[in-house]
Amino acid sequence: MKLGAFSISLAVKDIALSKAFYEKLGFAKFGGDEDQKWLILKNGDTTLGLFEGMFPKNMLTFNPGWDQDAQNVDDFDDVRTIEKSLLAAGVQLDSQTEGSKGPANIMLTDPDGNPILIDQHR
Repeated sequence: MKLGAFSISLAVKDIALSKAFYEKLGFAKFGGDEDQKWLILKNGDTTLGLFEGMFPKNMLTFNPGWDQDAQNVDDFDDVRTIEKSLLAAGVQLDSQTEGSKGPANIMLTDPDGNPILIDQHR
């Protein structure tokens, strides 16, 4: 199963404070909009999302169809294919896809309560 680019999405209390902290660790803005309370930061191949008030918990995020630089890749598993595989394996999903093609996402929770988002943008 090809899950695509990986990042950690952090539920932060103050986006400006968190951005300043992670910049001290060598992260730089890669995308997002601080005024909308979300940023994507990178340090080498490591991607970190900061989200103020959008998610209740920190979350593992995968982006099928993207590499670590958010560039499209040709060889990937569509999120609906991933969804079918997970359901066939008996994995309970917290949310499922809608539609038959294009952007979509699914959510699931690991045995320790960690949320996982599989979010396809194309």
